[in-house]
Amino acid sequence: MGKSAGVLRIRQVGAWILLGVFVTGFFFRPIGAWTGPVLSAWFVGTQRLRRGFLWMLAFALAFGLPHLVVGMMHAGAAGALGYAGWMLASMAIGILPFTFYRKVSAQLPAFVATLALPMAGVVVSGFGDLPAAGGNTPFAHVASFHALASKFLVYWFAAVLVWAWNQEFRAARIAGGVSVFAVADGALLGFGFVLSSQASEPLAAPLLWLCLGGVAVLGIWALVLERTRRGWKCAPETLRILQSPASGAVLALAEENGHEVLASTQGERFPIRDGMGDLRSAEDMTGLNEKYNRLYETIGGFYDDSQRVVCALQGFDRDAYVMSYLGRLEVKEGDSVLETSVGTGLNFKYLPRGTRLCGVDLSPEMLVNCRANLQRWQRPGDLFLGNAECLPFADESFDVVFHVGGINFFNDRGKAIQEMIRVAKPGSKILIADETEEHVKAAYERAPGTGSYYKNRTEPVKPPADLVPEEMQETHLEILNVVGKNRFYALTFRKPHKAQA
Repeated sequence: MGKSAGVLRIRQVGAWILLGVFVTGFFFRPIGAWTGPVLSAWFVGTQRLRRGFLWMLAFALAFGLPHLVVGMMHAGAAGALGYAGWMLASMAIGILPFTFYRKVSAQLPAFVATLALPMAGVVVSGFGDLPAAGGNTPFAHVASFHALASKFLVYWFAAVLVWAWNQEFRAARIAGGVSVFAVADGALLGFGFVLSSQASEPLAAPLLWLCLGGVAVLGIWALVLERTRRGWKCAPETLRILQSPASGAVLALAEENGHEVLASTQGERFPIRDGMGDLRSAEDMTGLNEKYNRLYETIGGFYDDSQRVVCALQGFDRDAYVMSYLGRLEVKEGDSVLETSVGTGLNFKYLPRGTRLCGVDLSPEMLVNCRANLQRWQRPGDLFLGNAECLPFADESFDVVFHVGGINFFNDRGKAIQEMIRVAKPGSKILIADETEEHVKAAYERAPGTGSYYKNRTEPVKPPADLVPEEMQETHLEILNVVGKNRFYALTFRKPHKAQA
């Protein structure tokens, strides 16, 4: 059931208030001291490790540029270069807690991972700030207990808030962690209030060493867990239906030069990268496929979150939107389900538990986030890098086959539909859903991040009903108005049962 209008309105007002708080944080330092770490912790979680670090450094440089210029002017010609070097190094070191948090949080158990950010923040801050021009050597002093405790509190708050956001603020999932956070920080604040700054000074070193030990333990723990989870985890049922998208030959798991690969009897080899079979070819990454894959590689990390924010600001029920098209499928427990161009896997969350999930997408970035989502939702699934126009599965392999979003801009939409039909079992109901031309013009063409991809198209978006073969049954095209008038379509049809001999 959808949420009531009153609930949606309350959420909308709250979303706008929170947006105002975060915007204010860019200009008002006392608020920014809290909102800045929250945004940083969220952002690094949406990016690959190296890219996240470089983006964070770029942001720090952009916001700190005025102070850097002023400081260089005060330092004079002789000291300007040295000042700039130390400031850049200080910015880079300040990002390290977030980078460490990003690295270990993907491996550690849920709430435990939130401790990585505050502990690393205390360790970096505990050795003192890098000096300005004319100062002493770096790490010349240890910060006070109050400074370290404040850093711990702010950074832990940021990590816990991001963790709760990723859990969609579901009370049953976050109650325990939030309680631990509240009790621990209440005790820390009370302890700091009782002690004066001078009296608490000797406690700075123990807190620093405690956090340093915590960083070491969390880092080693994450490394051990990462090593134990190596290797391709694929359901045997899925492995049995894999075939080469090029030749149709059966694929089997093999090991070559210490690396797992998918090998065919015809000598084909497909690598396994980041725990996912890569069945793409050079031809897959051409034309429109290559163009829009670049877009998804850029936005993949925050694709889901941006949708959540927009829905909240508009007072829009995302659950009702998803079910407006998924509700047309015939899915039951025990079914094998394939979504082509699966993206971040949002639709999987709404399917019945007990289904065997499988997803294919051209974008590694989208699939990495899909895998993270499946882990967060505790939903097992098999993911493959591949082209929806040439699926790597045997005929009649899945009880349910569907596609949501993306087919509007495939190289060959007809071929993609034929492939969906090929891998579906006889009698299966197939779903294709995507945005209409009205939505592409109203939203994607006007958005600053996506406008260049969608403007100057050679032809308008058109639901591919004319590409569904005539022998398909119960073909039905409907324009859905749950996201606004004429903004989304759902095309369904049924693969015929085999004629009786």
